[in-house]
Amino acid sequence: MCGIIARVGETDDAVDELLVGLENLEYRGYDSAGLAVKNGRGPTVFKREGQISNLKDLLATEVPAGGLGIGHTRWSTHGPPTDANAHPHTGCSDRVAVVHNGIIENHDELRTELRERGHTFQSDTDTEVIPHLVEEQLADGATPEQAFRRTIRRLSGSYAVAMLADDSDAIYATRSGSPLVLGVRDGKYFLASDVPAFLDFTDEVIFLDDGDVVVIEPGQHEITTLDGEAVERPTQIVDWDPEDAGKGGYEHYMLKEIHEQPTSLRQTLRGRADPTTGDVILEDFPSGTFEGIRRVQFVACGTSYHAGLVGSHFIGSRGLPAQTFLASEYAVSAPPVDEETLVVGVTQSGETADTLSALRRAEAGGARTLAVTNVVGSTAARECDDALFIRAGPEIGVAATKTFSSQVVSLSLLGERLVRDAVGRRSDDVQDVLSALSDLPDHVQRILDYTKAHRIAKRYYDCDSYFFIGRGSVYPVALEGALKFKEISYEHAEGFAAGELKHGPLALVTPATPVFAVFTGRHDRKTLSNVKEVEARGAPVVAVASETNEEIVQYADDVLTIPDTHPDVAGILANVQLQLLSYHAAAQLDRPIDKPRNLAKSVTVE
Repeated sequence: MCGIIARVGETDDAVDELLVGLENLEYRGYDSAGLAVKNGRGPTVFKREGQISNLKDLLATEVPAGGLGIGHTRWSTHGPPTDANAHPHTGCSDRVAVVHNGIIENHDELRTELRERGHTFQSDTDTEVIPHLVEEQLADGATPEQAFRRTIRRLSGSYAVAMLADDSDAIYATRSGSPLVLGVRDGKYFLASDVPAFLDFTDEVIFLDDGDVVVIEPGQHEITTLDGEAVERPTQIVDWDPEDAGKGGYEHYMLKEIHEQPTSLRQTLRGRADPTTGDVILEDFPSGTFEGIRRVQFVACGTSYHAGLVGSHFIGSRGLPAQTFLASEYAVSAPPVDEETLVVGVTQSGETADTLSALRRAEAGGARTLAVTNVVGSTAARECDDALFIRAGPEIGVAATKTFSSQVVSLSLLGERLVRDAVGRRSDDVQDVLSALSDLPDHVQRILDYTKAHRIAKRYYDCDSYFFIGRGSVYPVALEGALKFKEISYEHAEGFAAGELKHGPLALVTPATPVFAVFTGRHDRKTLSNVKEVEARGAPVVAVASETNEEIVQYADDVLTIPDTHPDVAGILANVQLQLLSYHAAAQLDRPIDKPRNLAKSVTVE
């Protein structure tokens, strides 16, 4: 969840580049920020509670020179957001500075041992045991590298760690269950939790595996196992433009990424579908790839879980058994799997801890695994048997927008390939679906140009609760609409299957409870009957429906229109309207839209 950045170079301007990296990583946590720089003496540490702007204010009058530095932006797990709990952390002698992403599960035991040996702690964090352990090893005569390796062997849990040490011109780092990627450019190195951290400086990356230890010095690096055995990791080029990770003139990343959806959808679809012939061309999955598959299970969290629900509906309605599971539950209570089961992990970052655990459990049970992700080289992409990349480009906003749309499109294309291979026939409506998918970029652009979401958000911003309902393929869209609304507006919002309102939730409906009902052209009459039920209780209804659906329009108090399209694709368009609704509601309430409280972009702890 936290963000790590490190920089190694010959010039003494590490602080400037570390601050750029921290700002690029702030979506991973913004409870506190800090950095440490080495310039011939021991590490010099600067850190502050709150957003990175507070750290920059601290450095405004004193910018330390140095070529080596580490930085951290925090999402709190152990201890509240305070200056003391901010990273980097040091030990009793300040000989080392450490930044850490993840959870040290045995930190209580280690802290007790260290206190018994005379160590004094300054923070509530699990991380602080690391520098104390390293300093003990240094005091016993170990080199910084030996001390680092010996300390890592003592740790249990999920972690990515980077360390500066006195008497050493190197940064030492490792990962186990938390992401870490190395950036390389002309003898300069960057180390980060995520690629966007250093996109301003390089697009050449090396993805580290669990158990890798990297020692980085000016002009050179070495990757080994924890036991010191040399390993080779390939250098890859990331085809993201640095401008993709900026706001591009928009007030918020979220709004920019909503407006990027026509482009991201074109990237997702490019070369993969031919509506005229009904062909689906997935470069890594030719015809017959999934012939032995008899059932599909999706595992995912949050927004990706909702995309998985859409995917399982698409596949299941075409004859191949499919289910979607919350990855956190699957990891502890998985259904039976075998070699005829395909388990698909849907994860934007490819680093979501719960999803990785679910995939590993499925693999251990004999299932075939496939990652649907946005990040080439991510842990999910490397660990799974196969990977399908959604090609949405970098997404910085904590609230996922364009990646949901690209996930659903990717799962629709994957679903058609699965049905053809496993069921042995094309979907009856495949050309209509592919035609609707190919129209998506233009249809989304039409919504962006003519939406009334800002007016409706203003009209209903002062209500008690907000309900979202849908049926069939857009029940997941109702869930996603409610999730977006609650996470950035902080208002109470819930999503329901339309038919379930009368089985309990209707008791909560009042005139101060707007109900947003999604219509696709399929099962509309049943959903309309649910709309009448809430209207009878005085609740205002906002329909999200086709612009030509006159019957729905006459029953709704307000309408967010979408272009006519195939029912299985309508949900993507409806979701864009609901994204805009959430954004404008949060803006009306003056919420910190890109930095919703208590949340971070990539959840790398279980």
